[in-house]
Amino acid sequence: MRPGRLTFPLVPRRRVHGVSFGTMRSLRRGSGTDVAGSRPYRPGDDMDAIDWAASARLSTARGSDEFVVRERFAEEAPKIVIVCDRRPQMAYFSSPLPWLDKPAAMRHTVELVLASAGAAGGFVGYLGYGDGEPHWRQPKGERKLIELKDDRLWSLEYGGPDDWLERSISHLANHTRAVSAGTFVFLLSDFAPTVSRDVWLSAVEHRWDVVPVVIQDPTWEQSFPDVAGIVVPLRDPVSGRVGPVRLRRREVEARREANEQRLLDLVEDFRVLDIDPIVVGSSDRSEILESFLVWTELRRTRRVVGA
Repeated sequence: MRPGRLTFPLVPRRRVHGVSFGTMRSLRRGSGTDVAGSRPYRPGDDMDAIDWAASARLSTARGSDEFVVRERFAEEAPKIVIVCDRRPQMAYFSSPLPWLDKPAAMRHTVELVLASAGAAGGFVGYLGYGDGEPHWRQPKGERKLIELKDDRLWSLEYGGPDDWLERSISHLANHTRAVSAGTFVFLLSDFAPTVSRDVWLSAVEHRWDVVPVVIQDPTWEQSFPDVAGIVVPLRDPVSGRVGPVRLRRREVEARREANEQRLLDLVEDFRVLDIDPIVVGSSDRSEILESFLVWTELRRTRRVVGA
């Protein structure tokens, strides 16, 4: 996928004074586009920074030549870190099964984030535990995004540990210069079983812009199909083994209710923690993009209402 072909705007969770939609701005004064304030002209100032209309009004009021200079916030590229859950569970439902292909969904999501970061001139890093060890790339600029497309990132290696999220947060916390406050941290996983709220609190405390991307199959994980009385192959969530099972109707209904409630509880936990998740239930690129665009609009709407 070529950068710019399918992209979404990177909208920060909180609107900082001087920040425009889809971009990041520094609190430093600089040569950006957002106005930080005005002050009297000083020798050596750039003539292009003079606000001629304000200068004319002030000169008229005071009866002397007065010049006003606009100060602007310096533009800074956004920083993004992509964290991929590489537990064995994330390899489920791959082709030719007719349900969500999680590896494909994760791969296409990573491509989308990379393309969007490239369009914004951002710096992108990556973290994963495919073989149980941290595979870490610090955020790099657009010209080096291609380096992220290495064998580890795109491999089908899913031998990651169950505590991948705790390890990832701890790892990122040890790289405060590379992963500073305001960094977008996209966490790609099915988040099943549900992660403790304390884990999310530890991530929020670092003031990162945490974005969980919940990759779940709509049929078997977000709900459960009506297979009462039918022998179906089911995977044991502990051992990972697949075996034939015949479920009664009440068992089917119980599984459906449990799966639906689990997703509701997960989203509610994010809401309480002021985290905006993105739910992905397809490996189709256009449908994944639509999920990200909905996330973008929700953030834009919230910031306009709260302005």
